[in-house]
Amino acid sequence: MTDEFTTEVYYDDDADEAQLADKTVAVLGYGSQGHAHALNLHDSGVDVVVGLRESSSSRAAAEDEGLTVATPSEAAAQADIVSVLVPDTVQPAVFEEIVDELDEGDTLQFAHGFNIQYNQIQPPEHVDVTMVAPKSPGHLVRRNYEKDQGTPGLIAVYQNVSGDAKDEALAYAKGIGCTRAGVIETTFQEEVETDLFGEQAVLCGGVTSLVKHGYETLVDAGYSPEMAYFECMNELKLIVDLMYEGGLGEMWDSVSDTAEYGGLTKGDDIVDDHAREKMEEALEDVQSGRFAQEWITENQAGRPSYTQLRQAEKNHEIEDVGEKLRDLFAWAEEDSESEDDEQTRVNAD
Repeated sequence: MTDEFTTEVYYDDDADEAQLADKTVAVLGYGSQGHAHALNLHDSGVDVVVGLRESSSSRAAAEDEGLTVATPSEAAAQADIVSVLVPDTVQPAVFEEIVDELDEGDTLQFAHGFNIQYNQIQPPEHVDVTMVAPKSPGHLVRRNYEKDQGTPGLIAVYQNVSGDAKDEALAYAKGIGCTRAGVIETTFQEEVETDLFGEQAVLCGGVTSLVKHGYETLVDAGYSPEMAYFECMNELKLIVDLMYEGGLGEMWDSVSDTAEYGGLTKGDDIVDDHAREKMEEALEDVQSGRFAQEWITENQAGRPSYTQLRQAEKNHEIEDVGEKLRDLFAWAEEDSESEDDEQTRVNAD
C-alpha cells in the first residue's frame, strides 16, 4: 500500500457552470435520486425537464415544485443531457424508449454504472456517457443542498465523444451540490464493483446479519429483547457516527478502555478469516458478473427469492421490538413527519 494519497478531489472552483449554460437536462425518474437531482439543478439555474410515464404518481409532485414534466421520450428529445435515474432494473426498458432521441453531442448520464458495466445498456457511439454519483441517499442530497452544504460524490467518463465530458460532469456535480463537499473521479467498473461489494459484504448485508446474530445470541441466552435491541441495533448509529466523523481512531478514542480492549481482542475472532474468504467470494461474483446475472434472472422470474427474503427480514423479531421501542422515545414524534416525506420520495418512480 502506498503512503501517498494520489486521488484528486474536485471542489466548486474546479467546476465551470458555463458547461451547462444553454443546455437542458432531462432527469428520468423522480424517486430518491431523481427528485434531488432535478430540484437541485433547477435551484442552481439549470433548465430541467423531468421524464415520467403518463401514469406516474410522481408527476403531480414534480409539477407542484415548479418543474416541467414530460414523458421520458419527450424529455430526452428536448435535452442535451439525459440523466437516467430510474431503478437499475427499469433502465434498459427506459433506454429503449429514449435511445432514438439521443442526438450527436448529447450526453447519456447515470448515477450508477450497473447497466453499462454488465452490458444491459449499449449506448450509441455518438454520445458522451458519464456518471455523477452522490454517495448518499437522494433525500440527503436535497437536504444538504438546501442547507448550503454538500454531499460527496463520484464522477466517471465512459465515452468522451465531445472532448468535454469530464468538465460537463463536474458542472453537473456542482449543480446538485456535490462539489461543495468534494468529488472524486473513478471509472464505471470501479464504481460498480466496489459499490456492489460494499453493499453486500458490509453496508447492507454484513451489518444487518451481524446485528441480527448479535440480537439472537443475547435473546437466546435469556436477556430481554429490549436490551438486546439497544446493544446490537440502537447503539450502532453512535459508533458509526464516530467512525464517519473521524475514522476508526476517533471511535476507539471515544469509547471506554474496556470497550476498546474487548473490541480489539474479540472483533477479529468473530469476523474472522472465514468471513474474509466469503467476502472474497462475493467480490469474485461481482467482478465476474455472476451476481449481476443472478439479479437480472431474479427480476425476469418475477422476484420470487427477493420477495421471500424481504418478507422474512420484515418478520424478524428485532423489527417488532425496535418499532415499539422507537415509538416510546422523544425523538420519534419529531422525526416521523420528515421520515414519511422521505419514504414517499424513495418509493416514487
